[in-house]
Amino acid sequence: MIDTLTLLTFVPAALALNVTPGADMVFCITQGARSGPRAAVLASAGVALGGLIHVTLAGLGLGALVGQAPVVFEVIRWIGVAYLLYLAWGAFRPKGGNRAETGQRELSKGSAFRSGLFVNLSNPKVILFVLAFLPQFISSEAGSILGQFLMLGAIISFGGFLVNGGVGVMAGRLGHALSAGTGLSTWLERLTGGIFAALAVRLAVMERI
Repeated sequence: MIDTLTLLTFVPAALALNVTPGADMVFCITQGARSGPRAAVLASAGVALGGLIHVTLAGLGLGALVGQAPVVFEVIRWIGVAYLLYLAWGAFRPKGGNRAETGQRELSKGSAFRSGLFVNLSNPKVILFVLAFLPQFISSEAGSILGQFLMLGAIISFGGFLVNGGVGVMAGRLGHALSAGTGLSTWLERLTGGIFAALAVRLAVMERI
């Protein structure tokens, strides 16, 4: 069991990570602005679950494979690039019906949740970061290593869910207010596509840590 002092040290560090803008936060903001607050919450939940899966893999030792095998790292990375470009294309292409109907159709299929999950899982730097960050707060004397990974990972994921979901909801409400009854929805879709494309480029050119 992780001792109280370690937790008191870890929680502020995890919170600082949660509030630092990153690709996951930008993705949730974009989903909210594009499809509304509900999409932001679903995307944030998908990102949080992806984070837990990364932590579990790290705790099982599979993360070391990603860190030591360049081919595995590259395959995961380029799958993520392709998926982000696919999302960008989906945002740019013409759509039938109004924005509200399109958003509801996407949400009914759970696309926001799946997209958040996939975007997080397809970023190999997440698991490498987990391997670099969490072991600082893990002790062999505190019991199961995997259990400690999961506990600390749950704290990070829950905090990330609240922060990313919160800013995404605000973006969703702002986007709805701006586009309601105006022609701004088309420009909002184009902005969304541009952000997805930028995230794809960022993932493509990043270096391993």
